[in-house]
Amino acid sequence: PTIYHIPVCPFCQRLEILLALKDRRDAVDFQVVDITTPRPDWLLQKTRGSTALPILDTADGHVIKESLVILQYLDDIYPERPVAQRDPYRRAVENMLTRMDSDFFSQGYGWLMNQDPARRDALREGMLKQYAQLDDFLLAHSPTGPFLFEDFGWAETVFTPFFQRFGFSSITRTSGCPRTAAM
Repeated sequence: PTIYHIPVCPFCQRLEILLALKDRRDAVDFQVVDITTPRPDWLLQKTRGSTALPILDTADGHVIKESLVILQYLDDIYPERPVAQRDPYRRAVENMLTRMDSDFFSQGYGWLMNQDPARRDALREGMLKQYAQLDDFLLAHSPTGPFLFEDFGWAETVFTPFFQRFGFSSITRTSGCPRTAAM
């Protein structure tokens, strides 16, 4: 399989984390897409006009988009050392947590990209609320932590690049959310 990606993109970094956990990084051909130029026509044809990355070309010529979908595909085609939980209840808990990603990312990017000083406090409070929701979930489902289950897994793969991107460790420490700060 070939993955077209931008190495600094957190959605793309998820894939590298998953493959590293499976010790299969070399099983996939990563092709870097230059973000300083318009997407080439051949790539736009693969994505049906979308510029969003990552995308995956399967070994048999199919194209898969969306990082979470690609993560699941990779976890399925390399079944040794599964990252996603296999027990139905535990997988459901994982999915409940990862469904919280959209609001977290939207709020985080809003705060990160903000240029208006008058909005900083409100955006910071919104981000603290997101961290508190994650913390509440983790306290309910994994009170002894530091991970959702015994090891770094699916949920951590999904969120880690964004925790790194947003760099909010000082906020989480002062907000009483030690669990999400540790993730």
